[in-house]
Amino acid sequence: MHARDLAKRFGDFEAVKGIDLDVRPGEAFGFLGPNGAGKSSTMRMVACVSPRTGGELTVLGMDPLAQGPRIRARLGVVPQQDNLDSELTVRENLHVYGRYFGLSRAHVRAKAVELLEFAQLSDRADDQVEPLSGGMKRRLTIARSLINEPELLLLDEPTTGLDPQARHLLWDRLFRLKQQGVTLIVTTHYMDEAEQLCDRLVVMDAGRIVAEGSPAELIAQYSTREVLELRFAPGTQDVAAVADLASRVEELPDRLLLYTADGEAALAAAHARGITPLSSLVRRSTLEDVFLRLTGRTLVD
Repeated sequence: MHARDLAKRFGDFEAVKGIDLDVRPGEAFGFLGPNGAGKSSTMRMVACVSPRTGGELTVLGMDPLAQGPRIRARLGVVPQQDNLDSELTVRENLHVYGRYFGLSRAHVRAKAVELLEFAQLSDRADDQVEPLSGGMKRRLTIARSLINEPELLLLDEPTTGLDPQARHLLWDRLFRLKQQGVTLIVTTHYMDEAEQLCDRLVVMDAGRIVAEGSPAELIAQYSTREVLELRFAPGTQDVAAVADLASRVEELPDRLLLYTADGEAALAAAHARGITPLSSLVRRSTLEDVFLRLTGRTLVD
């Protein structure tokens, strides 16, 4: 996928403000950003269901405006909300969806068996969809998106609402797809998911790309190796007392975050000054630290 100065406007509102992107074949690429950042608008343009209003875009070497149907035939799409047919069985959902692509009944039946095994749903193949758990429905939605053997798979918040076990199982399935050469483009609000799945990612905010790189590169560029968290009774923390112990100090209602290369050394120095927090924690910097620094902690609706 290749984009240059890609833009999307809805009347006077510019949802995507001229972004440049390159997604390499076979990689897992992520979009991070708060609500309204432009992630979904970008994904819909890549999926060839929403025309661009500016710039250049090629998907699988083709222009969505001129060759949308040909591109969609080679795409898999996992929407944010499962849209399975609850009145059909698990197997029938795959059979019906496969026929939309003009695949033969024999091919769809054989592919469905393979995908049910991949999604660990073989023992539920003839069950109705409605009583399935959320994790099972999500695995079925992903299996359905693979019925046409896509080269590019678009996943919009694939594990939202799932329990940890279901999330880890889905991560395993997606990792296997990447090993098979399928290109993945993922939007997610889970920073640990982005670190697990994505080779590279961009952080979007207000329609623009504000950072791009691998998870490790972004952490190295926008954060520090470690973070020291000092918790206090609300309103009793003193930023000035620790300001020189870290490259950056962030104040929250009940704690101070000290961004530093050596959290234990910073903690020892704080104790030497007689600072006695209710609790302390030294942890490595994460993608969430980067995300919050770039997009802010204010709630976006």
